[in-house]
Amino acid sequence: MSVLFPLRLSLQVATCATLITLMVGTPLAYLLARKRFRGKELLDVALTLPMVLPPVVAGYFLVLLIGRNGLLGKLFFSLTGHQLSLLFTWYAAVLAAFVVSFPFMIKATRASMEAVDQELIYASYMLGRSETQTALRVVIPLSGRGIMAGTTLAFARAMGEFGATIMVAGNIPGKTNTMPLTIYNETLYGSWGSALWMVLLFVFVCGAVMYTSNRLGRRAISS
Repeated sequence: MSVLFPLRLSLQVATCATLITLMVGTPLAYLLARKRFRGKELLDVALTLPMVLPPVVAGYFLVLLIGRNGLLGKLFFSLTGHQLSLLFTWYAAVLAAFVVSFPFMIKATRASMEAVDQELIYASYMLGRSETQTALRVVIPLSGRGIMAGTTLAFARAMGEFGATIMVAGNIPGKTNTMPLTIYNETLYGSWGSALWMVLLFVFVCGAVMYTSNRLGRRAISS
């Protein structure tokens, strides 16, 4: 069985999910780390709950949300008159990977931002910089290692996602069968040898990507 498609799809899904996680997670982590507001910890619980929920449960809620009869599906139909269903597409796999990997980025980034010396932030304000400028020039750069660590963890989690993906994207050969799903198929049908070399290849690729990401992150931070 060809391994190129599921491997490419897994990398594609994990990359897209990680980019979304980075763009959404960084400002939310800043909000949780540097702001005080009512319901702050409840928001943190809501954002990180998928970390402890079984992925199948997260997938079930996604089905209720993005299915044709789901909340977003009905809303889109009422606005446009067209049915919207992301189910059983690779976009659904990206959404599933995002939901289960997002908490890892949030936790690591929030902790890193909370550790930034408050005196440096006060000094930035005294120099006339706005809160946005301070966040971009002081807090985020000094939190770089935590952001990179969280992003790397999120990518690794997205690459290995199985439960939520099979719920919302299915296991359609040549369309939504990511590498973990393909390994599951091979094992299910007794192709243990094929499954083994797929596992070894998958471990090697994931390790190489994480190693490269860590090296690039250290160079970016040191420079």
